[in-house]
Amino acid sequence: MYSQVEHPAGGYKKLFETAEELSSPVTAHVTGRVPTWLRGSLLRCGPGLFEVGAEPFYHLFDGQALLHKFDFKEGHVTYHRRFVRSDAYVRAMTEKRIVITEFGTYAYPDPCKNIFSRFFSYFKGVEVTDNALVNVYPIGEDYYACTETNFITRINPETLETVKQVDLCKYVSVNGATAHPHIENDGTVYNIGNCFGKNFALAYNIIRIPPLQADKEDPINKSEVVVQFPCSDRFKPSYVHSFGLTENYIVFVETPVKINLFKFLSAWSLWGTNYMDCFESNETMGVWLHVAEKKKGRLLNIKYRTSAFNLFHHINTYEDNGFLIVDLCTWKGFEFVYNYLYLANLRANWDEVKRQAEKAPQPEARRYVLPLTIDKANTGKNLVTLPYTTATATLRSDETIWLEPEVIFSGPRHAFEFPQINYKKYCGKPYTYAYGLGLNHFVPDKLCKLNVKTKETWVWQEPDSYPSEPIFVSHPDALEEDDGVVLSIVISPGVGPKPAYLLILSAKDMSEVARAEVEVNIPVTFHGMFKRA
Repeated sequence: MYSQVEHPAGGYKKLFETAEELSSPVTAHVTGRVPTWLRGSLLRCGPGLFEVGAEPFYHLFDGQALLHKFDFKEGHVTYHRRFVRSDAYVRAMTEKRIVITEFGTYAYPDPCKNIFSRFFSYFKGVEVTDNALVNVYPIGEDYYACTETNFITRINPETLETVKQVDLCKYVSVNGATAHPHIENDGTVYNIGNCFGKNFALAYNIIRIPPLQADKEDPINKSEVVVQFPCSDRFKPSYVHSFGLTENYIVFVETPVKINLFKFLSAWSLWGTNYMDCFESNETMGVWLHVAEKKKGRLLNIKYRTSAFNLFHHINTYEDNGFLIVDLCTWKGFEFVYNYLYLANLRANWDEVKRQAEKAPQPEARRYVLPLTIDKANTGKNLVTLPYTTATATLRSDETIWLEPEVIFSGPRHAFEFPQINYKKYCGKPYTYAYGLGLNHFVPDKLCKLNVKTKETWVWQEPDSYPSEPIFVSHPDALEEDDGVVLSIVISPGVGPKPAYLLILSAKDMSEVARAEVEVNIPVTFHGMFKRA
């Protein structure tokens, strides 16, 4: 089902070209037939400005946030985009230079300030970016663009105008939050973030933002910490990108990719480092999986352990007959993760990209099974009794539960990443289908559907075409899990007169339903959502 395709540098690098925002929506040219039931907006975030004056951003995660919107109404499609007016963006445009340090780009000091003023400004605290280029999600009746810091940015989903910046630190005890919160059907928002407490005590806090109440007060004002997970290392928290949530449990996977706080705090302003320089590995710890009861906010005193891997995205987590099933997109080896971060360097040589990709460990989609009831009499035995999985969980004499996974997807030099499911109906519940972006040498060149039970796959792919994360939209009257469409923004710089289009696929067999082409190039987008009309 998978093909190995060589990508010319001139093709995929179109994903990383600066784009101009649009003054008003433009009409897309539709081929095929857009389903009349598809009404609403596809909202996406990503980098759109890759240099400020003569100063380039050096990393994919640094380009200034561009918010995209495809509107669907009665079979017609329009496209609009605007830059998020974050502090990082506004100050860069005002001063015509990069002002705030990003993930892989150091902001050089203001040349008008002398070394003494720069030195003393360091002790006022690290200036954290609010460049909200990663995702967009709802809180109450409002919508927020976000990155992975403590800042989220409220936006108007109709006009794409920036409304205001919100600092989560002012409402709840976290120093940052992931760009992958869970949104329950009643509007409750759960997220996870690092917390730096007294005496450098580190932990991971799960925060809960309630749905909009009758008093119409901003739900963020009612944010609270519901449970705190311990950190395996006092001075080096693990990088956290996502977590698992079911009706009754919260699952946090603590990986060996660490953030060295000493480097982060002491070197930031004085040595000219950036976020990327503060990452390191502790693979000897392996991976620790933590579980808490969601409603009671109580940690389970069970030590789940497994061999080292690295993680960006959870696929889904659900309960089944006394077990937690945790499906993940995993990467092996810190060397890979660091290479991945390096390969996202916008100035990297394409031959070097391919060389590093060839030697990187093979990524896998895995299933881990966590038993919730432990009997010491079963020491040395596999505790997993579910008939449909080969994953194991063995109780050891030190009372740890050693987990071995079932591989549900593995392809030669291909990654199943940016996973999406029928989220509204199946998040936290038993499910069958996942949709993902296929990465070939780290380049997104295919869209995939995976049956997590049978491991059957369906693939959409065209030459010189680079799709974005697939977003599943269910038919309003759906009776089956995969009754709906998959939406993806595709960049096709070398194919035809139109450089980009919105692709609509049948979610059942990944066949094309329609495409809506636009006259402008669209840079890479990371994540987003569909907002129904």
